Amino acid sequence: MIIGVGIDIVDLDDFRARLSDALVDELFLPGEVEHASSRARPWESYGARFAAKEAAFKALGAGLADGLRFRDVEVVRRPSGEVGITLSGRALDAASEKGVAASRLSLAHSARSAVAVVILEG
Repeated sequence: MIIGVGIDIVDLDDFRARLSDALVDELFLPGEVEHASSRARPWESYGARFAAKEAAFKALGAGLADGLRFRDVEVVRRPSGEVGITLSGRALDAASEKGVAASRLSLAHSARSAVAVVILEG
């Protein structure tokens, strides 16, 4: 059963202009930083991961005002090679309260935009 669906799109030119070391530290976990830093155009990876975090919040029906933090959602590469999300902190609590048993993540980006879709299943 689907418990929640979230989608988000990021304008990469705008995101790149705002991207700083302080923002990276605030939004991303070490594995995400390592992945993005290894790319020729790291802002595309950061933008897609930021979109995934926003999409996860939307799928949970909660956000910063509810105590969630961007670092509570981590974009990971699973052993199968697919991308996924790992929840911690208040995001994990919110997912548990809703009966989330599994999540699905899809990421895409072009030169101008990054998009993410999160589906939460129970």
